[in-house]
Amino acid sequence: MNDPVSLRQLPSLDPLKGFVAAARHLSFTRAAAELFLTQSAISRQIQTLEEQLGLRLFQRSTRQLRLTTEGEILFRAASEMLDRLGGVVASLQAAERKPRVTVSATIAFVSLWLVPRLSNFQARHPDIDVRISADNRVVDLEREEVDLAVRFTAPTEAPRGSRHLFDESVLPVASPAVAAALGGRLDAASLGRATLLAFEDGSDFATLKWSAWLAALGLAGSQPQAMIQFNHYDQTVRAAEAGQGVALGRSALIAEALAAGRLVPLVDQATAMDDRAYFLLRSGRPRTEAVDAFAAWMEDQAKL
Repeated sequence: MNDPVSLRQLPSLDPLKGFVAAARHLSFTRAAAELFLTQSAISRQIQTLEEQLGLRLFQRSTRQLRLTTEGEILFRAASEMLDRLGGVVASLQAAERKPRVTVSATIAFVSLWLVPRLSNFQARHPDIDVRISADNRVVDLEREEVDLAVRFTAPTEAPRGSRHLFDESVLPVASPAVAAALGGRLDAASLGRATLLAFEDGSDFATLKWSAWLAALGLAGSQPQAMIQFNHYDQTVRAAEAGQGVALGRSALIAEALAAGRLVPLVDQATAMDDRAYFLLRSGRPRTEAVDAFAAWMEDQAKL
């Protein structure tokens, strides 16, 4: 692979632009008009470029301006390079002008709730670009240029101005095949044949821990066949869908999997998680129509 050329070896951009315009028109006068310069300014740019390169680029006469052999070679390369550069600049400017919204949420929320619904938003608003920032840490919205964020927190600790999306409830779930093998229920008779999929990320949410669930079922002293632990909740759910075992499903996040039949419940009723809920928070950044549209769409989706 060739070493990169030192930028100090390359000619300055303005003389190069003047040269390409003059070579395209074979006229300093028309090149000056294209670049909104005087004819003498174009002439000085060409002279500067020839001095930098140590080459004659044009053959000048009173009636005609022609490129030298070296000028022809440089013109082909420089015009191609400037055309490509112009295309890149135009695309960047177009992207900057296009409305965009940046959304922050946990990895699990993005993977299980937001991504399966995004095509619906894109169908409604094809002109709005969406940037998803999936992160389990609480990000600084202004510093990281985030427009909207989803917070999973106690209702009493919800950020000021945030909008309630939905509450949380939890229930054991498994793939249809695993559920059938367990007789459709998780109880004293089936626990010994079950592999439990545990989500352990260091949090203290009791309703997301199998120990609390087994105690509530009167199975505190009983043991499952095996247990697999994950430190990301979406991995736990994907493992359950793949038939690896039984997971504690968070109703709001597994609604799509339940509706599609990839997961089935193993109890009659979910347990409400009264101490946590999902809230939509706006940053202090200037409001735009794109942000308003995405916020309204999320609230509509949360009601479904």
